[in-house]
Amino acid sequence: MTARTLMVQGTTSDAGKSTLVTGLCRVLRRRGLRVAPFKPQNMALNSAVTADGGEIGRAQALQAQAAGVEPTTDMNPILLKPNTDLGAQVIVHGRAVGNMPAAQYHQYKSIARNAVLASHQRLAARHDVIVTEGAGSPAEINLREGDIANMGFAEAIDCPVILVADIERGGVFAHLVGTLALLSPSEQARVVGFVINRFRGDVALLEPGLRWLEGHTQKPVLGVLPYLHGLNLDAEDAIRREASTAKAHALRVIVPVLPRISNHTDFDPLQHHPQVELRYIGPGEIPPPADLVVLPGSKSVRSDLEYLRREGWEEYLERHLRYGGRVMGICGGFQMLGEGIADPLGLEGQPGESEGLSWLKLHTTLDAEKQLRNTAGVLQLENAPVRGYEIHAGVSSGLALHKPTAVLDGSRPDGAISDDGRVFGTYIHGIFEEPGACAALLRWAGLREPQKIDYRTVREQAIERLADTVEGHLDIPKILALLQ
Repeated sequence: MTARTLMVQGTTSDAGKSTLVTGLCRVLRRRGLRVAPFKPQNMALNSAVTADGGEIGRAQALQAQAAGVEPTTDMNPILLKPNTDLGAQVIVHGRAVGNMPAAQYHQYKSIARNAVLASHQRLAARHDVIVTEGAGSPAEINLREGDIANMGFAEAIDCPVILVADIERGGVFAHLVGTLALLSPSEQARVVGFVINRFRGDVALLEPGLRWLEGHTQKPVLGVLPYLHGLNLDAEDAIRREASTAKAHALRVIVPVLPRISNHTDFDPLQHHPQVELRYIGPGEIPPPADLVVLPGSKSVRSDLEYLRREGWEEYLERHLRYGGRVMGICGGFQMLGEGIADPLGLEGQPGESEGLSWLKLHTTLDAEKQLRNTAGVLQLENAPVRGYEIHAGVSSGLALHKPTAVLDGSRPDGAISDDGRVFGTYIHGIFEEPGACAALLRWAGLREPQKIDYRTVREQAIERLADTVEGHLDIPKILALLQ
């Protein structure tokens, strides 16, 4: 029996597609259905390593957790990771096939389409329902030719589409009606209803608009989802820039927002830790005093390092360390802490080499073969258990690696810590999610008695809360009828 597919498309990016798919995956799983999430094409710098050793969008890994299944590369067959304003690394079935400018990728779409349909077919053979997420908006006229991310996919497999819009942005009725108007007649016909996301206040005040929308389009409003304050779910790409709530005696942590920052979901556990005040510092902002500065991952390490220098971060970090602060680097940020970064193949830009910040005695060379693995081991700090994942093209070598920050998979050293103990580097993404590792790192950074917070439990509770909200505010019987 072949699975039924339901697709969620949005009037804009960040309209709530990922959130709605996550909630629906858990709602359908509660009903005993074998559910799989699917996103044909994703453009994001937050990614995850799958059970089959490939790379997919972070949101699809979260949706797999909501569905109660292990994430696989079939759940996101095409992942685009921008490394310049004009091009991206193209990942097919979890493996990088090269860098392509936008025009070249447009020509590549016929090949990508075959990969998308093959992945969908494999998922359909193993599941009852596939909940599919679109990308951006189906009404982006310049991208409609050869589309594989939205209506092009829906038409190819003949599935119904729910259209979601974010009322927080304003103009929600114009978004929905305008998007519908820009679709072809066959595409309009497969839109089976609307969902309005992030509504604040009394829904009765919205009722006249909902009735008008249904009368004007002859399509039902399937529900209005309320704004969920403090929902702790992995973001697909957008950074939550709001600072943590001020807390007495908290550890102050800041993270520079690099132009090509990647896997900033690493910091979600800190953003919600009761003893940490986390701030992201963007372009032109003056970094405040802090206890810990974390250099994040990057999809373009050399150019992001140059950005840090232009923004005055090198001088700030020197002063920060001089006055007793701590500096940590994760993945690309770890590479920046070394003495040099070489990209002889031009994997992330023009071939060449850049001088690092030189706080760790190591050099990094970018290699064509990306290292992808889920991993577990022990931090050298307090022998704390640690779990996470690695996604990096860089291969590091040097004397600093003789003093690793962790031992992984039984015997493999990871990272480096400076002789004075103030600079810490690692390739482990998700390092703050393990309670023991997070507590050890916060203690190293200066927090005397850190609480142990299990962020994986926090995430699971957030999925349950989201599913409860979807159950309570959407017409689930009508959605289930679409799957009969």
